[in-house]
Amino acid sequence: MTVYGVVAAVVIGLASFFSIQSASGGSDLRANLTLIAPAGAGGGWDTFMREQQQAMRTNGLVNNSQVVNIPGAAGTIGLGKLSTMHGQANTLMVTGAGLVAGVAQTGSPVTHDDVRPIARVVEEYDVVVVPADSPYGTIDELVAAWRAEPGEVAWTGGGTFDQLVMTELALEAGIEPAETTYIPKSGGGEATQALITGTADAATSGYMDVADQIEAGRLRALGMAAPQPLEGVGIPTLTEQGYAVDLANWRAVLAPPGITDEEFAELRALVEESVATPEWQEAVERNKWTEVWLAGEEFDEFMASEQERIAALVKELN
Repeated sequence: MTVYGVVAAVVIGLASFFSIQSASGGSDLRANLTLIAPAGAGGGWDTFMREQQQAMRTNGLVNNSQVVNIPGAAGTIGLGKLSTMHGQANTLMVTGAGLVAGVAQTGSPVTHDDVRPIARVVEEYDVVVVPADSPYGTIDELVAAWRAEPGEVAWTGGGTFDQLVMTELALEAGIEPAETTYIPKSGGGEATQALITGTADAATSGYMDVADQIEAGRLRALGMAAPQPLEGVGIPTLTEQGYAVDLANWRAVLAPPGITDEEFAELRALVEESVATPEWQEAVERNKWTEVWLAGEEFDEFMASEQERIAALVKELN
């Protein structure tokens, strides 16, 4: 009964919050802006939105802004909520490759076609890591053992995107993804714990989720799933080691359906202004993000391509 009461309170609280937002937003979307992270606090989507909030708040781009977390079902619960906020232009939500995968994995009836994508902003990359005392000193050694017995090398990761990177690596190595052992975790911290305790043998994880453990010598990095080495990181890419895996974990912003073209243009202008601030540039450097701004028809084409590519990778898992 207690659990149901807590869940009910959260649902009622969110409903009340968005009802108030709808009533008080007015025509000026910069007066009171809601930034939705479709996940719990502390993860990549939450970090992105809080950095956006800080850049907007510090530079007076909006009068008031608040981050709202709507976790669950690989981000699709948040996407579903956004799709119901018809005409509420004082709302932005972050999305990314992981949410595109979440839609494909869960069979969500709501997709990115039901909202209005604004622009791609940044991307980050996964790293393949093993425990410091692992017998695998290189990516080739890990792949050789994995190829010999696909189900005996246990993989883990902190989200849907991490599993996609493992899937792409498996395909590059000639391994059937459906034959692999994957232990999903809710974040980089849990994935790291699985490695350290011996529950898993290897992991794909966002670099910043495990960077401190790599630096502390608890984890060994074998390769970055990036198109080129990251400045100041010193980890070779998987591509330069013979595995063409550079699946980018991009972040983009969405608007609700039913807003006017003028409101859409104003939201895009607001995001453009925020990413030009010193505070945002500091966030990019601090989080080891790569800026990849893309908007308009090119972004629409990119989204269509990513939905197709990621759906194909998800299908390989089945």
